[in-house]
Amino acid sequence: MQNRLVLGILSLCLGVLVFSLQDPLVKAVSSHYPVTEVMAIRSIVALPILVFLVHADVGLQAILSKRFGMLTMRAFIQFTSYTAYYLAIAALPLADAVALYFMAPLFIMALAGPYLGERVSWQALATVLVGMLGVLVMVRPGAGLFDWAALLSLGSALLYGFSQLMARKIGDTESSTVMAFYQNGAYLVGAALVAALFWLAGIDHAVHPSLEFLVRPWAWPATPDLLKMAACGFVASAGMILLSQAYRLAPANSVATFEYTGIIWSPLWGFLFFAEMPRPATAAGAALIIGAGLFALNAGRRRSGEPAIAATCDPA
Repeated sequence: MQNRLVLGILSLCLGVLVFSLQDPLVKAVSSHYPVTEVMAIRSIVALPILVFLVHADVGLQAILSKRFGMLTMRAFIQFTSYTAYYLAIAALPLADAVALYFMAPLFIMALAGPYLGERVSWQALATVLVGMLGVLVMVRPGAGLFDWAALLSLGSALLYGFSQLMARKIGDTESSTVMAFYQNGAYLVGAALVAALFWLAGIDHAVHPSLEFLVRPWAWPATPDLLKMAACGFVASAGMILLSQAYRLAPANSVATFEYTGIIWSPLWGFLFFAEMPRPATAAGAALIIGAGLFALNAGRRRSGEPAIAATCDPA
């Protein structure tokens, strides 16, 4: 049992590390290619991997689910969340974007009451307020340093949190691999539709880095850039396998806390690849957000033996 717990924790930490590699890969190409092209190439690479995983897990017939509508809706919410997050990292330092995204577990907790009918304690609501305080410390509105791209990262966290609550609602009949397959399909179809919309409208330039990343026309990528985009597909697939393995080997309430190791990697990648130095306000705000999340996890564990937030914070 102890060995399974250790292996579960190691799998989760490695999965979080692997997932974090998507951020510098996407940021590296964000000044030359549109986010829709990156998403399309990533999805094409991931597609055969996910087909294999679905086949090995529950069989390909599971894709033809009676809950097609709910799966599709959730997948496009994830697509919107994923797009917003990567538009944010085109303009923000990686440490800022990721720290803001870690509001997702707190949003999950705040929305669990109205959406799922779960009882939300006053302590849980207090942790959400502490997390929002951390956001204010980080973005410092009115200080002349605010970038509206921070709202994209927060919006991404909110949408991601809601999609995870939807997963909780349909998780009794749908496997994580089938959900991931639908997500990947939404990324591919959504990217193509958004790109076509801007092309038909003749919009191909914007001033802000996030908007420019969205509306820039597609271009045939240089080989190194193509490899970076394709690598995102392998990274996402490998990360999903590792995280699924982690929660299979060990109880969720024992390993979920280690999701927050993700906050270690983004500042490191930002420093190594983009010479970004985290601001003191970023560190202080991130500490408040993560502290609130960890408190919520422990409070949920004490109440019911299950964490209030056991969902990954990685935008797969």
